[in-house]
Amino acid sequence: MPGEIWEENEIKEVVDLIHSYGFSATVVESVNVHDDIKIGLPTRDQYIENYKQCIRNLSKFGVKTICYNFMPIFDWTRTDLFHPVGDGSTALFYQKDLIQDDYKGMANYILEFTEKYNMTFPGWEPERMAKLDELFKAYAPVTKEKLWDNLKYFLEAIMPTCRECDIKMAIHQDDPPWDIFGLPRLLVDAESIDRFLTMVDDPYNCLTLCSGSLNANPNNNVAAIVRKHCDRIPFAHVRNIHHFENGDFSEAAHRDCCGETGIIEILRAYHDCGFDGCIRPDHGRQLWEEGPGNCRPGYGKYDRALGVQYMLGVWDLLDRLDEEKNK
Repeated sequence: MPGEIWEENEIKEVVDLIHSYGFSATVVESVNVHDDIKIGLPTRDQYIENYKQCIRNLSKFGVKTICYNFMPIFDWTRTDLFHPVGDGSTALFYQKDLIQDDYKGMANYILEFTEKYNMTFPGWEPERMAKLDELFKAYAPVTKEKLWDNLKYFLEAIMPTCRECDIKMAIHQDDPPWDIFGLPRLLVDAESIDRFLTMVDDPYNCLTLCSGSLNANPNNNVAAIVRKHCDRIPFAHVRNIHHFENGDFSEAAHRDCCGETGIIEILRAYHDCGFDGCIRPDHGRQLWEEGPGNCRPGYGKYDRALGVQYMLGVWDLLDRLDEEKNK
């Protein structure tokens, strides 16, 4: 739960499991931020101290990047977890006219799903969701500017610990990138990313750049953001989005032609900038037998495996083009 200290023995158990499969534990996704920090309550300082201890503990096991977000109450927001996309598969879907003033319909849909299939989604923990009315009252005085102030306070407090432990804090953009249910959202476009990186101008204050979160707004040019801030992106999510004229959107296969995110140009930007951080296919369709009860929505194993291979294929081609250019 947000606010708790991740104890060393718990971290070691997970890291040992990761190592047993031949992988390294370089990135942690995510160490969630307690609501009291986001709201700016007097109790936030204790939760910030807890967060610092998490950073120290994770640093002992080779972690170099922590992904987190600063979204009030809700994490990612979707209205259909298994929406048919027309090719026999399903994907996460956002229906704009269902996200209005009443948050309870969407919240109940997600919570009923998690209860029925015994799943827990990050940011949708049942313990927190049981207190939705209380949370909305607590966030009522928090304007967009106040949320910016609280984010700055948090970052300035933990940066010395990050430098001490050589761990980068990499914020994930808000998903979707606009205010919902009257709640402010901060990391939504190029301008807000500029503001974020300059207000705490520290090499340990970084981005988990998520192409899908940003491109839910088709006006966002993710490749341009990569080129401008590649040195502050230790961790990248590559996700494709298909847009509808009415403002709805669906997540899509990673092939460039399956959406409007510009996957090839995004990968070209990373390649041109000499990106050496961690990158992964983010979300994807549910294929074949995958469905409610046997697959975490958005995290089908087949489509993400296809996404990895597609990304590697694009990268190999870019390498080859550079080789031919330099002959």
